Amino acid sequence: MKRSRHPSSSDDSDNGSKQTYNSPSVWQVFRTDFITAMKLHDSYQLNPEDYYVLADPWRQEWEKGVQVPVSPQSIPQPVTRVLAEKGKEVMFIRPKKLIRTSGTEALGYVDIRTLAEGMCRYDLNEEDVAWLQITNEEFAQMAMPPLDENTMERVMEEFEHCCHENMTHAMETEEGLGIEYDEDVVCDVCQSPDGEDNNEMVFCDKCNICVHQACYGIQKVPKGSWLCRICALGILPKCQVCPKKGGAMKPTRSGTKWVHVSCALWIPEVSIGNPEKMEPITNVSHIPSNRWALICCLCKEKTGACIQCSAKNCRTAFHVTCGLHANLEMNTILTEDDEVKFKSYCPKHSGFQGDPAEDEGREGARDRKGRANSDQEKRVNLRKLKLQEMEEEFYQFVDVEEVANSLKVAPEVVDFVYQYWKLKRKANFNQQLLTPKKDEEESLARREQEVLLRRLQLFTHLRQDLERVALQGITVLTKKNIKIIIIEGGKN
Repeated sequence: MKRSRHPSSSDDSDNGSKQTYNSPSVWQVFRTDFITAMKLHDSYQLNPEDYYVLADPWRQEWEKGVQVPVSPQSIPQPVTRVLAEKGKEVMFIRPKKLIRTSGTEALGYVDIRTLAEGMCRYDLNEEDVAWLQITNEEFAQMAMPPLDENTMERVMEEFEHCCHENMTHAMETEEGLGIEYDEDVVCDVCQSPDGEDNNEMVFCDKCNICVHQACYGIQKVPKGSWLCRICALGILPKCQVCPKKGGAMKPTRSGTKWVHVSCALWIPEVSIGNPEKMEPITNVSHIPSNRWALICCLCKEKTGACIQCSAKNCRTAFHVTCGLHANLEMNTILTEDDEVKFKSYCPKHSGFQGDPAEDEGREGARDRKGRANSDQEKRVNLRKLKLQEMEEEFYQFVDVEEVANSLKVAPEVVDFVYQYWKLKRKANFNQQLLTPKKDEEESLARREQEVLLRRLQLFTHLRQDLERVALQGITVLTKKNIKIIIIEGGKN
């Protein structure tokens, strides 16, 4: 079928022919005259360049017509406008504090850690702002420049920092104020506060636990810093035989499980592989099931393995670490055969005499403790007095001129803030206004470690649940196979 290429017949129909509409709907208005004008008979003579030949057969729905708008004049006309060319100016400035780069010098960006160190940790409260307003009024009367909030915050932070650093240095260097005079400092294993030659007390630089060389297996005292085993690995495991975390712990043979050295010494079935190094902890699996089933009378938990009271007819159970923390009577007795016996007593029998045969050993232990406590008490009292004097005279550890020079602030302004800082510290019972940065970092690290531990426990429980489901599926499948075999065997 030939179709005309030139719309001459269509133009004539537009002018003279009648327009046909199939539907009055706005969205369905069709004109059939376009189709009629396109149709020509096959006998009509046309040049090859005047028509197209349709390869597809003619469809009946094409007879419907061509859809056209009802009112062409209502069609909106396109509107354009020419925009003026803008210069090559930066439309967006990326905030520097959100960008981390390795080549900060080349790109000109500052690392976020550097910005964090430069941030002031002290924030003014309403009382500080009220004092600042009154002070600026006095400065205006004295023809002095006003003090802004940022400068005051930096000066207060510097006061706190200098006071803490200088006071800590004085406590470490001044005689009688060292940690060795602290009444709470005892060996985490044997609970003795005294050190001896070739058996000195060593402190962990991270968790601050104190142990004797022999108690923890330290063959040589390090000259520099020293970390216990768990701090060196950066972990905080739980003891396998008690609910306490941290402390003087040693690994088992597997290296993944940990036990307190004190727990290993006091539980009869547990032993230590190398007494010189005090590790590894062995024979944990030899602990009988009845010991695992005991409930601690102090923490009321049925966790780990407990020891029992050494008094006759008393079977009260408690964890080793719980008993040491509660200051129960736990003595080591050296017998005539050079054997060491461990005697521990429950809260009821602590301080009371037990067996007559054991009376002599217990009395000797009390005498030794009494002599040690008398000397220790004098040093502790002296330390308390000195610490109290230092806390009351905290302002002596701050030099106003040094702070003014370091911050490049006028000494007169710093002196005004210094007087206010002293009053505020005294109103706070001579306590710090800012938490030391080291303590704050350790607190955040502990929180992150707790979050990771909770996630690990969640994944462990999830894995156990999946293994349990898989085991149940295997069991069901096995039962089904057995049932099929039985049915087939019955048919045969």
